Amino acid sequence: MCYHTATPGKKELQKAIKGKDVLYDQPEIFHVSGFTRPYLPVTLNSNVDEIIPARWKLIPYWVKSEADANKAANTLNAKGEEIFEKASYKNVIGDKRGLLYVNGFFEPHATNGKTNDQNFFVYMPSKKIFTLGITYNIWMNEECKEYPTFSILTTAANDQMADIHNVGKRMPLIVPEESRDAWLFADGRQEIEQLIIPFKGELASHRTTEVTKIRGTDTNVPNIQDAI
Repeated sequence: MCYHTATPGKKELQKAIKGKDVLYDQPEIFHVSGFTRPYLPVTLNSNVDEIIPARWKLIPYWVKSEADANKAANTLNAKGEEIFEKASYKNVIGDKRGLLYVNGFFEPHATNGKTNDQNFFVYMPSKKIFTLGITYNIWMNEECKEYPTFSILTTAANDQMADIHNVGKRMPLIVPEESRDAWLFADGRQEIEQLIIPFKGELASHRTTEVTKIRGTDTNVPNIQDAI
């Protein structure tokens, strides 16, 4: 699953993504774990002209406090094949979708086919910013503060990703540039499900430091993405 990612900063977004007001004001993130519930750059279909910060880990409406949100079920990823049935997602996937802007993501690999013991960084061969499909909920905490929270959709892995994420064989939903509007504006379950498919293009990847097991060390540094 996609629990670790790398995202562009405000300057990179302003340069690469034309026609959008970049309200996200953070620098580039070289590695972040979803388990820290970070704010990352997204476009939501409620306002497709903006790139704003949204918090990773979708919090459903029935969760009432930040403490409960931290303890709530893992909603960092949403399995695309089940998204219309799962309680956390079935009331939002129909009309609350968006795009997460990333430079790449980190995936585990098992050299023995059973136990994850390596990490790979996955990105576009062009090294351009690309987008992952998300669903979101505008959540209100106990202090009546509202903010967007999101899950990254996942699909079955394509052949390339199945070789990397060889336990589980999943990958995030990569939304190609030509399909972004279709994802944001899809109308009805059938149109949405037709877009939840494994990526058909080419990806680049290389082995990196095993970021998924690092504890107590700052991993948001440029060389965390270096090949080893």
